[in-house]
This record gives sequence, structure tokens and C-alpha cells, in this order.
Amino acid sequence: MRTHNLGYPRIGSQRELKKACENYWAGNISLDELLQTGKQIRQENWKLQQKAGIDLIPTNDFSYYDHVLDTSLMVGNIPPRFIPLVQEQKKSFHTLYFAMARGLQKNSMDITALEMTKWFDTNYHYLVPEFHKNQKFSFVATDVINEFLEAKQLGINAKPVILGPVSYLLLGKEKEQGFHRLDLLMLLLPVYKEILNRFQQVGATYIQMDEPCLALDLDEQAKQYFREAYQYLSKECPGIKILLATYFGTLGDNLSLACSLPIDTLHVDLAKTPEQLDGVLYQLAEYMSLSLGIVDGRNIWKNDYEKSLTIIHKAMQVLGQERIWIAPSCSLLHSPCNLELETNENILSKKIKQWMSFAKQKLNELSDLSKLSDPLSNEKETLLVENKKSIVSRITSTLIHDRSVQARISSVTPKDFEREQPFNQRKSLQSAILNLPILPTTTIGSFPQTKEVRELRSKFKKGIISEKEYIEGLKDFTKRAIEIQEQISLDVLVHGEFERNDMVEYFGEQLDGFVFSQNGWVQSYGSRCVKPPIIYGDVSRLGSMTTDLISYAQSLTHKPVKGMLTGPVTILQWSFVRNDQPRSATAFQIALAIRDEVSNLEHAGIKIIQVDEPAIREGLPLRKSDYAEYLEWAVKAFKLATSVAQSQIQIHTHMCYSEFNDIITSIAAMDSDVTTIETSRSQMELLDAFITYKYSNDIGPGVYDIHSPRIPTVTEIESLLNNALKLVSYQQLWVNPDCGLKTRNWEETVPALRNMVQAASNIRNKILSNNKYA
Repeated sequence: MRTHNLGYPRIGSQRELKKACENYWAGNISLDELLQTGKQIRQENWKLQQKAGIDLIPTNDFSYYDHVLDTSLMVGNIPPRFIPLVQEQKKSFHTLYFAMARGLQKNSMDITALEMTKWFDTNYHYLVPEFHKNQKFSFVATDVINEFLEAKQLGINAKPVILGPVSYLLLGKEKEQGFHRLDLLMLLLPVYKEILNRFQQVGATYIQMDEPCLALDLDEQAKQYFREAYQYLSKECPGIKILLATYFGTLGDNLSLACSLPIDTLHVDLAKTPEQLDGVLYQLAEYMSLSLGIVDGRNIWKNDYEKSLTIIHKAMQVLGQERIWIAPSCSLLHSPCNLELETNENILSKKIKQWMSFAKQKLNELSDLSKLSDPLSNEKETLLVENKKSIVSRITSTLIHDRSVQARISSVTPKDFEREQPFNQRKSLQSAILNLPILPTTTIGSFPQTKEVRELRSKFKKGIISEKEYIEGLKDFTKRAIEIQEQISLDVLVHGEFERNDMVEYFGEQLDGFVFSQNGWVQSYGSRCVKPPIIYGDVSRLGSMTTDLISYAQSLTHKPVKGMLTGPVTILQWSFVRNDQPRSATAFQIALAIRDEVSNLEHAGIKIIQVDEPAIREGLPLRKSDYAEYLEWAVKAFKLATSVAQSQIQIHTHMCYSEFNDIITSIAAMDSDVTTIETSRSQMELLDAFITYKYSNDIGPGVYDIHSPRIPTVTEIESLLNNALKLVSYQQLWVNPDCGLKTRNWEETVPALRNMVQAASNIRNKILSNNKYA
């Protein structure tokens, strides 16, 4: 039985790519050194998969920033604002590449980056392609061919991976009116034809074309575009076999479409939606093979071989072994690299580690399942016994269940989900206490995590300094952050979060039911990597998590300092979650822990408490028919965490890059007093959902992009504020960056915030002097 992989983590097992990219951007290493690091990671990945016995190994799954950006460059989709850069920097493809990813502010050039948004329901971010009417495409970036040849020279049985043409168009945005981006399909397909034929010429037999949008709700026109695309490619590229990969959900009403396309092999996700197997087996065309995505590419729990073999044997009985492939459910991009690197039992105990599987181990699981499917294999008994031992150990472990947590969940009443008074009454109380100006300025929470900050945390973790010395060091950084904010004249301050390595990991470290890894990094976007906590059991708070340092910050200033917490849905979404109970049950357990922290902060005299939920849209199911169930428990989890606050306490929340139209009623139901959102890269387009809905609570649309190193001008921020004020009353509007500032440096942060405060002051003065926007 053939095994293949859809993609492998590209950051390197020790985050080598992150470090190389950031050093290159800082001018510390050359482009050649960066490219050499990339080459080394690619080749190590290929050899590792080859050693694991994977039959077809992916190429072009590597990227220096984002695979959707790579696709844009591959097909020559370069937005007009980058053309001067192309003309001026002809010798440097990577200057253009990173400018599209991060923006560029150099000499006379000031170019904004592409918009960024979440990759389906994951915590990965992709760069959104921009489309114009009748635009031309061409095969520009040939790295996709070069990487295949590189693998081939190493003796790798390689399978190139590219994003399919229909999903690529659907994942983008029209940048002018009068057309739909799918109208560009027939202009794009000749480029895909050229690419596929080039692959055939250099020796490729199979090509994996990812069409994850087949897991979405599609109208009949979009379905027809899928038919036309693959009929065209089948006719024009007869010498190469297409493996069409779908993942992240069920094919649903796209099942008959996918099962009848003129392709060689269809891949389906059976880890997330095993129930779709019967329909696929019934409708799959006779000429088509089936790839079973049976190893979960998005979680870290061991595969249950008995369950997987049931699926494999069922498929084999219908299709025969020769038509069956096995693979992970999706790219292993979303998994940490290697469990073998987890050697510190004080961080991850053997008892819990034995239940887990990272990317390298998932390859071994594929190999094992292939052997177990072979009736002649002499390893079957040993493999099954060892796997069963781990599975049973987890099911029967006393570490997982906490009766006191379950009893508290049972005692929750409807009253626990509601604030005491409605928003308009709360706002009057809060305004009287806080006495803020119109267009109040603030930040989202974190400030630059400098080398000195990281060194302080590292010394404490290694035992080089005492806890007392560590706390004094944190207070020094916090005091300096308060001083800088006061000098800039921000209205609402933050303590800076210098004690936090990550907004989820920090809280997980102080909650029972969580464990952590040393090297369990996954890519979030570009060079940004996160190390998700692992929720293995019932969750409860061990003690106060934030009160001391935030209270200290508040003691340094007469201005309000926000208490900064991460919300229950985001902690859930950005963790590897136990799969033995509904996600909603785990979310409510986390919510009660955050509820206790909100109460502590209020009793400590903190008047504004921010409970961030950047991942609430990310958790939305891919199918609209499943929205209601998720949104009901997600909103309730947030309200359970925050409704303990008295009416005079102002509750804020923050949400990351998302399309909000689908969830605006649920955002309103969350009933936060102030909601801040990322909007600057979309030029305030994302604000439209709030206006159409007539959102009545306060809102802070981000006025500059913190994911880019460029410093926004006062004029630029004023323009965005003017756009916002055309849609929102100035009495509702807050002024803030798009997101937290931990990834930036102070040299970028201070002038950017000064410009933001100045822009807010300029607009505020206009409003007060002539009642503009009244």
C-alpha cells in the first residue's frame, strides 16, 4: 500500500529558518547564507521522510514565508504597487518577495504589505492574493521546478505540491469592482498548464494539487469552475498524474464533484471527518485511486491503529489494495517536528509523552499502518500490542479527570453568563470613572520582547537568578514601559507583558491540565513560531496569574492600566487539545479559570480588563450549517469568563485578521464594552461588517500594521481614521495598532505610536472645533 505525505514542517526542528530569516532582515547574514539554511532544511526533511519509508515525498512544501505568497510569485501575480520595486530591484527576487510579505520602507520607497488572514480554521496565516480585472499571469518564479530537481538529484521519489488554481483564486480578493476573481480562471490555467508540463519534462510522475476550498460551501458556479479547471488540465497535461488533496473537513455537497473530476487520485481528510468515507467509497470514479488521510496532521495524540485499520480495511474491501494510498489528514505543517527532542521530563513527563506523536513520529505511524495492512507482514503483532498499550494507558489514566472541576461546571447557572447591566448603562458608569477623551488611544497589550527581556526569562528558567531577582527585573521593564507610554501620551496603558513568552503558553503554565514541550514549535506566519500548550486533562487555575505585576504597573501611573488576559476560546484554539471530550467542555473549564482571574483583577482595583479572543473566528467550522453550534458555546465561554465583572469595569476584547461578516451577531452577543480588531492591511474594509450590523458597543479598528517593520506616517493614520469615522460614530471609536507589539523593536514602536497619538489628536481637535463627524 502506497504511503505519501502532504507536507512537512518547514521551520526546522530548532527553528533554524526563523533565526535565519530574522538575521537576514536585520542585515546580519547574507542572502546566500539564508538560502543555504533553506536548502539544508529541505534536504534534511526529504531524507527523514525517505528513511521513514514514505513512498512519495513532497517538494515545494518548503517556503521562506508563506506558500500562498509563493503561489502568487509563481504565477506572476504581483500587485501594481510593487512594480516599481520589480523595476528597481531586478537582481533581487527576494527583496520583492519579502516586501510583499512584510512591506518595505526604504529610501524613497514606502510600500504596504499584502493583507494577511487565517488559513481556514488553523492558527496559520497566509498572505491574501490581490486580483484585478483582466489581469495577466505568467510563470515567473521557477523555484518550484528547481526544488523538484534538487530532490531528484538526491535520489528522492518526489511529488511536487502546488496550490490548485481554483482554491488560489477563491482565497484572494478583488481589488476593484466589476468582476469576480473566479472570472480570471481561464487566464490563469495556461500558466498551470505550463507548470505541469514542465514537471513532466523534468521527470515528475505525480503532482499534488491542493484544493482545500472543496471543504467549503460552494455555489454552483464555483463547482463548475472546478470542473472546467480539471477538464482543461487533464486534456492539456496528459503526461502527469494529478493527486487532488482536500483537507480540514468533509466534502459534503461537493462530494460528487470531487469524486468525478478527471484526476488520478483524490485525498480526503478522515481524521477530522471519518464519517465521509462511506460516501466517497460509493461515489468515487472507477478510474480514480483514493488517498486516506488517517493520521491526524493537526494534533499531537498517537494514532489508534485499530481504528485506522478499520478504515483501511473497509476501503480495501470496496476498492482493492491497489487503489488505496495512506497519508496524514493534511500537511504536517501544523505539527511540531520531532518528539525525540523532548528530553526534559520536568517539562514533559514520560507518562504523558507516551501518548503523543509529532511530525516525524506521524511518518512512522504511516509506515506502521502500511505494514499492518499487509497480510504477510511479520511485525503486525508487535506493532499492534505497543500501540494498544499507549492508547489504553491514556484512556485509563488518573491524570485526566478532576472531580472538583467537573462539579464546578455542573454548578454553573444561566446568571453566570450575563453582565449585571446592559451596555449603555455600563458605558455611563465607566465614562464617569475613566474620564477618557474622545478617540482614546491605547495598545493591544504587549511591548517589544527585546534581547534583554528574553535573557532575563532564560536566566530565571535556568536557575541563574533567583525568583526575587527575576521579579525585580520584570518590574524594571514594566516601569520603563509605563514611562514610555506616558511620554507618548497614550490614554490607556498596558504593563507590557514582559513576563509572558506567549499569550497562551503563559496562562497554560499556570493552569492544571496543561503540559508543555521544549521544542514543539509550529509556524504561525513568516518567522513567527508558537509552541502550543498541550491540554491533556481537566483544567483549573492553580492561583492568581497576572494580578501582582499589573497592580504594580497601575501603582506607577494615574492613567488606567489594562489587565491583560487571554480568552478561553483562544487558549483552546491555540493549544493541542485533548480529543476524549467535546471541545466545548474544555472551553468552559478554561473559562472558569479566566473568570477567577477577572475577579482577582477587579478586586485589585483594575478598571479595564482585556480578555483577548483573536482566535474566535478561526475556530468557526468550515460549513455554515455547523456555525450555530460552535458559536453558541464559544460566545458562552467568553461570557462565562467575563460576566463576573461589575458594570463599572470596562471589558475589552481583541480579534485578529478575520472576515467578520459571518460572526458579527455573535461578536455583538459577546457584549464586550470595547472590541479591537485588525483592519489596517484591509484599509478598514473589515470594519464593514460592524457597520452593516449597526454594532452599538465601542470599537477599535487597528490603524497600523504591526506585522510590518515600516513606520506609518501621521497622514496615513489620519486617512484610516477618517475612513473609520465615515462608518462609526466618534463616540464609539478607539485608536490602537492592529495587534500586540512584542515582535517589533522599540526603534519602530515608539515613533509609530507617537504618530498614532498625533493623528488621533489632530482628528480629535477637528471634531471638537467644528463638530465634524457629529
